[in-house]
Amino acid sequence: MSTTARPARRPSRRLSRRLPRGPLRRQAARSLRPGAPRAASVAMPETAGTTATAAVPAAMPWGPVRRGTQLVLGLLAFTWSMAMMLHAGQGGMPWDVLHQGLVRSTGLGFGTVVALTSVLVLLAWVPLRQRPGIGTVANVAVISLAIGPCLTFTAWLVPDPGPVARIALAVGGIVLNGVATAAYIGVRLGPGPRDGLMTGLVQRSGASVRLVRTGIEVVVVLAGILLGGTFGWATVAFALGVGPVVQATVRWRWLVPTGLTGTVAPAARTARPTPTDADLARRGREISRALDTISREHRDG
Repeated sequence: MSTTARPARRPSRRLSRRLPRGPLRRQAARSLRPGAPRAASVAMPETAGTTATAAVPAAMPWGPVRRGTQLVLGLLAFTWSMAMMLHAGQGGMPWDVLHQGLVRSTGLGFGTVVALTSVLVLLAWVPLRQRPGIGTVANVAVISLAIGPCLTFTAWLVPDPGPVARIALAVGGIVLNGVATAAYIGVRLGPGPRDGLMTGLVQRSGASVRLVRTGIEVVVVLAGILLGGTFGWATVAFALGVGPVVQATVRWRWLVPTGLTGTVAPAARTARPTPTDADLARRGREISRALDTISREHRDG
């Protein structure tokens, strides 16, 4: 009697054709490839929520013309909001308190001070490993060039504001600033110098956004006050109120189509309905039939 072992029979492809269409059939077909290890059982597909999936970038639906136009208009609106709060005289934005102090200390124009401060902040990006974009350069150029004309136009429009007009200018500036911020960041062409400084410090330090932003604004406000900048209730109102305005504006998809982060959350893409008892019973029967078929195939072989 020959003791030579019979060559192993190549797994039949008929097995995968007997299985119902779907994940079980595909998994069984993969397991029957030559050289593939045989699984002890056919695993049930994972249910929703058991596997974490990273968020992916959302596609920007607009072309370069629309994005560039909104970037420039958003930056112009941002600049005008600065002029409104400065002309109100109730306290500027935190960075504008510093700008005012530098203007009074150096005698330079407001636009020149804004440009020089922006360049210094951009230099701080280097150790933080931040990369500027077109929006970053446009932020520096547009705001530096437009702040002077915006201040002149606002003073011409409201030459001698009374108490009510000052409050209206300050509140209107806060609201306009929040909308403008969402508009120019929402096109995703690069953050402003000060926004990039904040995100870089968050990434390098591991601290929260709230802590880093608050720390930066406290430092610049204190420096601005020491240099002669105007600090008032509008500065505090801006720090507390601009965030909710930006958050509300982000919901306007005609203005911010993909949100400020430009990503799609995993839950929005991977959520599946919870399987019912009938679904589980049907899946169990499919698995049982698959195991029986595999057992018969091995026995016949």
